[in-house]
Amino acid sequence: MWHTVAMFQTYTAGGIVMNARGEVVVVNQRGDSWSLPKGHIDEGETARMAAEREIAEETGLNSLDFIKELGSYERHRIGKGGKGEDLSELKHITMFLFRTAQDILAPTDPYNPEARWLPIEKVANLLTHPKDKEFFVSIKDSLK
Repeated sequence: MWHTVAMFQTYTAGGIVMNARGEVVVVNQRGDSWSLPKGHIDEGETARMAAEREIAEETGLNSLDFIKELGSYERHRIGKGGKGEDLSELKHITMFLFRTAQDILAPTDPYNPEARWLPIEKVANLLTHPKDKEFFVSIKDSLK
């Protein structure tokens, strides 16, 4: 049996950000897929620093209260056009929980043109990648 091995592995971090109404922010990637805000950890950054930077870029939220680390999981990059997986990159994703009093979403990352608040119950259905859905469902009850 043949297995395709990722050409490279990347380390990324992101967050589940909740507002005062208990909603969670989700972001649109390249206009064709939905995800939780996250991205690559730059040299010299901790995972939490990267998560906060990526959340600010992808949502405009920059006043975050750190609650806790939610754990890590791995998945391949989302494929072209939001379909399937791109096996050339395996992402190791560390996620954190944040709360914010901010409500206005204003992404500055051109590759993530839209962000929106959703009730917790609707987040998993919108997420494009099955592993993102699986992770969110696994920690959803700890968010309330």
